[in-house]
Amino acid sequence: MRSRDYGNDVLAGDWRRPRKGRIPEVPAEPGLVAEDPDSGFCGAVVGCDRFGVTLEDRFGKRRVFPLAKAGFLIDGTPVTLVRPAAAPREPARSASGSIAVRGLRAQVAKESRIYVEGVHDAELVEKIWGHDLRVEGVVVEYLEGVDDLPAIVEEFAPDEGRRLGVLVDHLVEGSKESRIAARVSSPHVLVTGHPFIDVWEAVKPSTVGISTWPSVPRGVPWKEGVLAELGWGNDVGAAWRRILGSVRSFTDLEPDLLGRVEELIDFVTAPAT
Repeated sequence: MRSRDYGNDVLAGDWRRPRKGRIPEVPAEPGLVAEDPDSGFCGAVVGCDRFGVTLEDRFGKRRVFPLAKAGFLIDGTPVTLVRPAAAPREPARSASGSIAVRGLRAQVAKESRIYVEGVHDAELVEKIWGHDLRVEGVVVEYLEGVDDLPAIVEEFAPDEGRRLGVLVDHLVEGSKESRIAARVSSPHVLVTGHPFIDVWEAVKPSTVGISTWPSVPRGVPWKEGVLAELGWGNDVGAAWRRILGSVRSFTDLEPDLLGRVEELIDFVTAPAT
């Protein structure tokens, strides 16, 4: 005698409807094993987008199935696969490592300035800190050397609301550059610098594919001596483009330069007291 609780086929009816509660929604995360009951295809999730979910079976065969309600079985239980929630996006970073400001509009430049020695210094600062400087409205200019720095500072006429930061190459004790910098005493001017003979050396050697920057004998122009030692020809402009093109972020630069530039930016953007 057949029980009144069942029909002729115990599997007849809507298998997609669980007896209690609603059908669970399960994110189709990579690696999740699911089965399509209509075809019997069973495999791990390898992709999921608005067109459906892609399963790959143990033989490497892949099939795409629509994300239908109660369209899959997991461990024999009907489920609805859904697209996984997107991972929270990390804030975009500028080349200097700071949080990038989206939709940045040009600002009127502040009266404060940062001066660097040469065009290569200016281009490197722009590549790494350009975004930050535009956020702050600070302009970087180059001097073509610091021999006339005291006169340049006097002409700039710094004051509390018009600060000047100066980045000097080879600022080490006893150097010509250190003696010139010592002649600038305005509280509204910060002269700082790095120990490298040229800003090229502030780029980590590994960034440009060399083990170390060559030592150049006294009396030999430094850049030309470096090119000769490295076998890079005699085109200084081409060599600099090669170096600058290798730089992607602040991690490609030596800490002795990073710290000094950050210090200058902080100085010229500090609020007036």
